[in-house]
Amino acid sequence: PEDRRVVEPARRAAHEARERGKGHLGIYCGAAIELRDGTLVTGKNSPLLHAASSVILNTVKQLAQIPDRMYLLPPVITQSVATLKQTLLKQKNASMDVEEMLIALSISATSNPAAQLALEHLQNLSGCEMHVTHMPTSGDEAGLRRLGLNVTCDPRFATQALFED
Repeated sequence: PEDRRVVEPARRAAHEARERGKGHLGIYCGAAIELRDGTLVTGKNSPLLHAASSVILNTVKQLAQIPDRMYLLPPVITQSVATLKQTLLKQKNASMDVEEMLIALSISATSNPAAQLALEHLQNLSGCEMHVTHMPTSGDEAGLRRLGLNVTCDPRFATQALFED
């Protein structure tokens, strides 16, 4: 772990989430990305986003110099995705993995210039180092691979159940 600068910040993010009562359904995950200039950015899981999705949004916001308080995914889009996942697809967890978040971000970019700017900075993630405190879901893994991130993870599941729906 000491050989990768992203490991400790990711674990710290998960620990901070636990201390602050954040996370989702008693699960506390963290993620960290190291940019080419050495800057470290972290993210945590929530009812809306997986930790990997959160750190990617935080990173592109930083790269695009978008204020942290500005939402890239408006509530109408996140609520629509959550409703689809829970109602029609019968999934228990409505939080978006990386692939789902990227689709939602591209939809948001049609009417939100900040989201469009963030999309343009996604290419800057290729070749960056990343660590997550859990094993990525298939949607996280596929999205991270397509973005070209070099990802490591801790050997933990991000769920209390052995199998996910």
